[in-house]
Amino acid sequence: MVELPAHFDLSGRTALITGAGGLLGGQHAAALAQLGAGVILTDIDAAAAASAAKALCVAFPAARCQALPLDVRDPESVAALASDLDGCGERVDILINNAAIDAKVGGNNETGGLTHASRLEVFAVAQWNLEIAVGLTGAMLCAQAFGTRMAERGRGVILNIASDLGVIAPDQRLYRRHDAAAENEQPVKPVTYSVIKHGLVGLTKYLATYWANRGVRVNALSPGGVFNGQDPEFVARIERLIPLGRMAAVGQYRAAVQFLCSDASEYMTGHNLIIDGGRTIW
Repeated sequence: MVELPAHFDLSGRTALITGAGGLLGGQHAAALAQLGAGVILTDIDAAAAASAAKALCVAFPAARCQALPLDVRDPESVAALASDLDGCGERVDILINNAAIDAKVGGNNETGGLTHASRLEVFAVAQWNLEIAVGLTGAMLCAQAFGTRMAERGRGVILNIASDLGVIAPDQRLYRRHDAAAENEQPVKPVTYSVIKHGLVGLTKYLATYWANRGVRVNALSPGGVFNGQDPEFVARIERLIPLGRMAAVGQYRAAVQFLCSDASEYMTGHNLIIDGGRTIW
C-alpha cells in the first residue's frame, strides 16, 4: 500500500457528519476514517446513523466511530449534542454539513419524490420552511455550535456539501414525464434545493472570512449527480449534459473530502470545489 503524505493524516482528530445516514454521508465518514480520524455519524434517523456506523466499522475495524441522533433544525438539539460531547471530552475538529432533503427522481409523495406539488406555483410554504431548516439553517446552527468551539481552540475545518445546482439552475427538462397530461402537471426539481445549495456556498464564504484569523478553514464541495439506480431515461438525459459522459459513482467524492478536510488543503478557504464531470462548464 502506498503511504499517504503526512499532511493527509487525520489521526487524533474527530469529525462530525450530519445527515450521515444518507447516500453520501457514509461515504464522507469512510473517507475520513480511512485517514485515521474518529467519526461521529449523526442523523435525525438514529437507525440510519447506526447502520452507517456499523458498515463503517466493518470496512475499517480500527476506526473510532459512533452514531448519535441529531435534529439539525433544532437549536436545542444541536446545543445539547455539543454540550454532551464537551462533557465526555470529545473535541470536534472537522464538521461536515451534509444534512439535506433531496426530492428524488421517480419518487412519490411518501418518499419525497418529484411530483406536481414540487412546482413553484403550488409549492407549500411549510415544505419550503422544512427544507430550508434542514439544509441551510441546520448548517448555520452546526457551524455556530461547533465552529465557535473550533475558533476558541484556534483550529478547525468546516466542509459544506453544496451541489452543482448551487452553481447552475436545475435543467427541468431532465424530469419531464411522457405521461403528464399538461405542462402544469410536469414534475420539476423544487425551488428549495437550488436555493439552499446556493445559500451554502454563500455561507461558506461568510464563515471563511468571519473566522479567517481564528484558524478555522471553511470550504464547500459541489458534487454532480451520483448514480444510484435511477430511471434509465433520466440517466441517459443527464449524461448527455456531462462532458465526461456519465454520472459519478457513489465513492468518487471520497478523495475530495480527504483533501478538503486535511492539512493537504491548509492554504484553501472560502472555496467551492465543483466536481461534476464538467457539467457546469457547458
